[in-house]
Amino acid sequence: MKPLRQFEVWFVAGSQHLYGDRVLGQVADHVEQMARALDASDAIPVRVVAKPVLATPEAIHQLCQEASVAPGCVGLIAWMHTFSPARMWIAGLKALRRPLLHLHTQFNRDLPWADIDMDFMNLNQSAHGDREFGFVLARMGRARKVVAGHWQDPSVQARIGAWARAACGWREAQQLRIARFGDNMRQVAVTEGDKVEAQVRLGVAVDGYGVGDLAERVRDVPEAAVDRLVEEYEERYELVPALRRSGERRGSLREAARIEAGLRDFLEAGRFMAFTDTFEDLDGLAQLPGIAVQRLMADGYGFGAEGDWKTAALVRIVKVMSAGLPGGTSFMEDYTYHLAPGAPRVLGAHMLEVCPSLAAGRPSCEVHPLAIGGRQDPVRLVFTAAPGPGVVVGMLDLGDRLRMVANEVEVVAPQEDLPRLPVARALWAPRPDFRTAVEAWLLTGGPHHTSLTTALGMEPLRDLAEMAGIEFLVIDDDTRLSEFEKELRWNQAYYRLARGV
Repeated sequence: MKPLRQFEVWFVAGSQHLYGDRVLGQVADHVEQMARALDASDAIPVRVVAKPVLATPEAIHQLCQEASVAPGCVGLIAWMHTFSPARMWIAGLKALRRPLLHLHTQFNRDLPWADIDMDFMNLNQSAHGDREFGFVLARMGRARKVVAGHWQDPSVQARIGAWARAACGWREAQQLRIARFGDNMRQVAVTEGDKVEAQVRLGVAVDGYGVGDLAERVRDVPEAAVDRLVEEYEERYELVPALRRSGERRGSLREAARIEAGLRDFLEAGRFMAFTDTFEDLDGLAQLPGIAVQRLMADGYGFGAEGDWKTAALVRIVKVMSAGLPGGTSFMEDYTYHLAPGAPRVLGAHMLEVCPSLAAGRPSCEVHPLAIGGRQDPVRLVFTAAPGPGVVVGMLDLGDRLRMVANEVEVVAPQEDLPRLPVARALWAPRPDFRTAVEAWLLTGGPHHTSLTTALGMEPLRDLAEMAGIEFLVIDDDTRLSEFEKELRWNQAYYRLARGV
């Protein structure tokens, strides 16, 4: 079962009536066969639906309009099987409000050397038909992804799948609502941002609420709901003795469950799929939400601490994009370093809120003091993230534009135990090396709050940024600081000029 099967991309081929009905019939048959194969591919997480061959400006315009309003359609794959004069596409492309992938392929993989004739040449003209289409896309400045290669090649299908995941993330951004309980942490700069511009650019809507609104919902949670959650905690996690039935901190566990139930109810009632809170504004809450936030993230919600709505949005969008993939995605913060010669590492964590989708084993449910916030000691899940490749990605507001910055990392097992660290954590080695990665991140103005994903690679994130028109900077094995600094300067000029005078 495709993990994002409720969504679909439409597969269309361009042609023209110049070649006659027989050729158009062959094109249609090829499109059906290719769409069925792509739809069956495990690398592509959405449905791939064949559409009729497009051979007139009117048909192209109508289909692009239909795709733009179809609820389940997240994008369009376009392929010029024959030669499709690209002026026919202009009106349709202007009307298209869905992401576009230009697939440069052909039905046959190999040339039929002994049998090739002009009939074959007239039918299989992608090599120059797609160049005509590519010109008009470039002439119009139309954002798109280009994928070249045979459609049965696993690497081609993987790239289509990456784009499809980004398209699902883009759809989610267009309708995402974020509940912001309280404001951002006082005097902090990077968690601020222009919420109106974010809604214009991404579609993300951020609605603010007093923490008292949440506290009232928490107070109304029935005891039976608390009982059910506490039983679930006992089944799924390793409870420390103080939180067990006869433990002296059992009341703290029940209060944490009450907060989770009230928070879930608030989010579900408002159709919010992401949220923020802040330890500086807890009003009627008995403790800073810990296990509640962690479990909500595990169920797909986005979260950002201290009012960081940009990271909350990013966590939710990445979770949607990575649906069905092994690994996890969480709110994260670069907390402290291990600077041993030859093997420096970043220790990522937060006060409480790291998603157990990253956990290497069964999390421990614990209660510990929190030196800030002035409330009861909060209950939280404690674990270490599983090793493996990952990406740390952050989003920041530069005033004139949004910027995404992403760093490839390798999550590693700690070389020693961390018996006194009472929070969930991840240890990673940034690529290409610690100095280059950290200096490049600092040069971008990258935030300290991020989304760490071990489920999603770099390509879908790049595709998402392209769809959104957001600056995207990559720190990976190929990064060289001198070239990276030039890219920052070029981008500064480009985005200033792109906004117009």
